[in-house]
Amino acid sequence: MSTAALIPPEVRARLKALRLRVRAVPAGQGLGQHASRNRGAGLEFAQYRGYEPGDEPRRIDWKLYARSDRYFVRDATRDSPLTVWLLIDTSASMTQFDAARPEYRKLDAAKALAACVAELALQQGDGFGFVSVGGNSLTGVPVASGVRHRDRLHFALAALNAAGPMPSDTVLRGLWERIPPDALVVVLSDGFDDALTAAAERLALARREVISIQIISAEERDFPYTGGYLFRDPETGAERRIEGEAARADFIARFAAARAALARRYAACGIRHVEYMLDEPLDRPLQRLFGARGLEAAAP
Repeated sequence: MSTAALIPPEVRARLKALRLRVRAVPAGQGLGQHASRNRGAGLEFAQYRGYEPGDEPRRIDWKLYARSDRYFVRDATRDSPLTVWLLIDTSASMTQFDAARPEYRKLDAAKALAACVAELALQQGDGFGFVSVGGNSLTGVPVASGVRHRDRLHFALAALNAAGPMPSDTVLRGLWERIPPDALVVVLSDGFDDALTAAAERLALARREVISIQIISAEERDFPYTGGYLFRDPETGAERRIEGEAARADFIARFAAARAALARRYAACGIRHVEYMLDEPLDRPLQRLFGARGLEAAAP
């Protein structure tokens, strides 16, 4: 997939209406589009508090003083930039595609969604980077900001391939060194690897704001197979031959139960979780997360 093809023009146009936002808002320095937990001089009123030595006299509310005979200072929220980390599953299961669109794998969808989130961060002046999680190492692009960094990230995304199993827990522990507290972490995965799910949970419980986008093929959702099929696990090589029509109802029920269990597991530790089907518009999960309704859900 070329860098130009990562974000279709019609999707890029719709991204302009979206805004990244977190529930546990980071403390930081400088101006951005995110209300910080820091209180001080700013544009949006947050609270009154008692005057303390060193406060600027111009921040005293003199009308409130006239009513109470006490000095109160108007606090406002400071705006601070956001740090966005994209956690991309590059294990072999991400090579899955739908027969109707065999050139578009789950990994291609993950790359495109990652590029979209990076574009949102760029629009807001936020920093962004990614880590690919697959094989025996963690690779990616460190956090930075700006158009040139966006282009660098696009080239790195285009070069990603999916192969092998999920890394060991020892390797996954490196995520804590790369991703600092208060970062926004967007996990792009099919949700089939428990090790990555557990890593996302640990990040969420350790003061990272985590969002999960589970990428699912239409054939996994609908199981349209008829006749005999040989299914092979791309990571373990295990094989199973089944009759499609006979297995459909059981597969759909079990797959739905597994998806619901993953959603409950993430909800239990405060992770926002949405699904993306490969036959849906690319920005569908982003609209759910970062559109008007998504902002309401994210508001503290």
